[in-house]
Amino acid sequence: MARRLVGSLLTAVVALAVCAAPAQAAPIDFTGIVALNNCSGSLVRTPKSAPGDRALVMSNGHCVKFMGANEVIVNQASSRTFTLLTPTGGSAGTLRAARLAYATMSGTDVSLYQLNTTYAQIEQQYKIRALELSTTHPVAGSDIKVVSGYWKRIYTCKVDGFAYQLKEAQWTWKDSIRYTQSCNTIGGTSGSPVVDVAGGKVVGVNNTGNESGERCTLNNPCEVDQSGAVTVRKGTNYGQETFHISACFGPGTTLNLSLPGCTLPKPQS
Repeated sequence: MARRLVGSLLTAVVALAVCAAPAQAAPIDFTGIVALNNCSGSLVRTPKSAPGDRALVMSNGHCVKFMGANEVIVNQASSRTFTLLTPTGGSAGTLRAARLAYATMSGTDVSLYQLNTTYAQIEQQYKIRALELSTTHPVAGSDIKVVSGYWKRIYTCKVDGFAYQLKEAQWTWKDSIRYTQSCNTIGGTSGSPVVDVAGGKVVGVNNTGNESGERCTLNNPCEVDQSGAVTVRKGTNYGQETFHISACFGPGTTLNLSLPGCTLPKPQS
């Protein structure tokens, strides 16, 4: 009787422990990853995206073109195509943009295309879900993966820290993510999502690295701290944070730069 009671209690405790265990993020592979003709990118959604919303693809502003230091593009017609990858990196099919919803290299380096298909249509046809954009600031020391659709390669490292300002040629980016050395990204990885391993959400978009140790030149960004001191880190690579993007999209993944909490740069009048 006592043994049976103890066994029942142990079973109950184990069951409670299983129920209370936090959900584990799925292994990070090429699910939701796309390849552009010159860059990498990802199929992304905001926490409020609905299945019937037009899907979004995220990449870099410089993957659209090398833009002016203060240039912002909003709601421009586009028919750009993207190769959607399978979880193992094969080609699942082709996605097509309806418009370039947003692009800039001012303060950040990001582009967001609105497709002519919905999240539900993509999931039904390809059995592939979009990656979710995190709405919280990334954390130093956290494990990340940079997933390149162009090269079909996954880089694994940690968030080394953050650059107050990152200057490259005429561009200045704010609060950039600095990677530890094992994320030795190369040309073509631009636009890759930076995925937090623990949560499986996108916390940044890969965009640059200091290739030859030059100071603040093209392909050789430098860090500038709050006092104006400049640091050059040869071989170090960087991404731009994306936690603020979701606040700029309303229902139907409609871009609205006037929404509360939206801090993306606006076009200059």
